[in-house]
Amino acid sequence: MRIPFVQIDAFAGAPFTGNPAAVLPLSTWLEDSVLQAIAAENNLAETAFIVPDDSDAADFELRWFTPENEVVMCGHATLASGHFVLSSDTALDRVTFRTRQAGLLHVARADDGYELGLPAWVPTPAPLSEIVAALGVDSVVETLWHEHRYGVVVLETADQVRAVDPDFRRLAQSGDWLTIVTAPGEDTDIVSRAFAPGAGIDEDPVTGSAHAVVVPYWAKRLGRDTFTAYQASRRGGHLACRLDGDRVVLGGTCVTVIEGTFFL
Repeated sequence: MRIPFVQIDAFAGAPFTGNPAAVLPLSTWLEDSVLQAIAAENNLAETAFIVPDDSDAADFELRWFTPENEVVMCGHATLASGHFVLSSDTALDRVTFRTRQAGLLHVARADDGYELGLPAWVPTPAPLSEIVAALGVDSVVETLWHEHRYGVVVLETADQVRAVDPDFRRLAQSGDWLTIVTAPGEDTDIVSRAFAPGAGIDEDPVTGSAHAVVVPYWAKRLGRDTFTAYQASRRGGHLACRLDGDRVVLGGTCVTVIEGTFFL
């Protein structure tokens, strides 16, 4: 079997920035074990698989896999999937994806990039003492969590976010969580980093789903629904953020870096 393979840097203004994702279009679903094996072979933070949607609810079905497991939602690989579809058909302005656990998502053209629509997952205050200890941080402003296993640790400054040096083994003991550290930004309104060692990803370069969680928090704290964000990983990535009712809309650009064929 020959499957088209595309690797795309999402939330990236140039190659080798942002967050890489593989996108593989399929005519029909393969066995879950095969999808997982392909994602492990790719060894990227996420591999996205799209299949034409027969339900008429959306254009495509979409699923995402890390090297270790299938995830509830992945923002950057959805943006990459949208880039793949829209760059393949310039007559289209918008593509919708039906997912198994995150509902309907969309990617639409916007200026020289795209807008990605995700559900707004509002976090609530909760003690995260083990997470804070594994991060090795102090001067914590607030800790929050969301039921889809997202922990948020709010710090005072962007410098503190950049200086975080987690104990990844200890952090992984908390399970398959995405741990987000965030603070007011310097060149952008907010800054963040995201860690998921329990899913085989020590630090995720630019995380759309993390912003589905932190954008509602920051919109309330900043007192406005539109602002800018930077994820301060080694690769780094900029996001335009907007809270639109029960949706988070993220703006960003993509760069295709590899096209090829996956042999199965």
